[in-house]
Amino acid sequence: MGAGSQRRVCHPAKSIRFCRPVERLDLCQSPAMWLCMVYNETDTSVDFRLCQDFGLILSVFSIIYLLVCFPLGLCYNVLLVVVNLSNKVSMTMPDVYFVNMAIAGLVLNLVAPVELLSSTFTRWHAWEYNNEVYITLIILFNISSLVIMYSTTLLSLDYYIERALPRTYMSSVYNTKHVCGFIWGGAVLTSFSSLLFYVCNHISTKMVECSKMQNKEAADAIMMFIGYVVPAVAVLYAFVLILRIRKESTPLDQDSARLDPSIHRLLLASVCVQFVLWTPYYMTLLVHTVAGAPGYISNVHYLPTYYFLRCVSKLLAFSSSFVMPLMYRQMNKNFSNKLQRLLRRLHCRDQSCPNERSTVQQVVT
Repeated sequence: MGAGSQRRVCHPAKSIRFCRPVERLDLCQSPAMWLCMVYNETDTSVDFRLCQDFGLILSVFSIIYLLVCFPLGLCYNVLLVVVNLSNKVSMTMPDVYFVNMAIAGLVLNLVAPVELLSSTFTRWHAWEYNNEVYITLIILFNISSLVIMYSTTLLSLDYYIERALPRTYMSSVYNTKHVCGFIWGGAVLTSFSSLLFYVCNHISTKMVECSKMQNKEAADAIMMFIGYVVPAVAVLYAFVLILRIRKESTPLDQDSARLDPSIHRLLLASVCVQFVLWTPYYMTLLVHTVAGAPGYISNVHYLPTYYFLRCVSKLLAFSSSFVMPLMYRQMNKNFSNKLQRLLRRLHCRDQSCPNERSTVQQVVT
């Protein structure tokens, strides 16, 4: 083997055409066993056992998520969407944003089992997907992450507007619905710019146009800046404005048009939880962007550790799909009333339920 040749990692059960240079290894797409094969040429059995332990821990985490977190997230996201859409009259601006995040959470719920049941995350995998499925999963994941992050960001900004100018209706439910539509449109357009890099990174290098764009680091840099840096700066700016408003006592503080005080606690909790769950994933994108790829690290034994941390960070990102609706269910005081009205409406069916109209009017006022 020449001095300039690349070290390769091969799938033990596949033919030689599946061998990949370490520098081009797409982490969190390849099975953990592929990475552990780098230790076969060494005598460090401790490192090999550590790599095997990483794979086992990741498999256990994935199974626990699928058995506990996935059904909870699916049920509560559907419940959040159905309850609010069935009580459109009583919906507020924060409700619209949380419905938007719940829909994005349902998309994550579709992506999660496909990834977690593959050889990427678990030893006891049910299938292995090809590059086309891999790219589709990345696009859906990126769209969901952008919708969640920007819904949280705009919720913070609209909350400040509602606190500062309660009678202008700039942050009304009607306007918020249109804003959420623009969020999805912007997320799709942003994801397509990354899609070009991901597609060209997985097809033949014979195409001249794509050979110049085979740069997955560029796609990660786009997602890092647009999906994390911009929302983080905007949320920080919004919280500074909100704190300034809360310090100033004005006659408008007693205005009945203002949002429920519990919304402030829900906003603060949702922003903190979202950034706690998504920051590790975006930090791995930052590392991949700055370092080029883990394979460029001089010590190849860091690869399994990086692989493990990146996949755990993605599990944390998936966790936002069930943490947010659970938190909304517990901290929103009006959700229980909306759920009870929906259950009474289903019980009454075609008959008009008594006191339903008066209850809706009380919630609106």
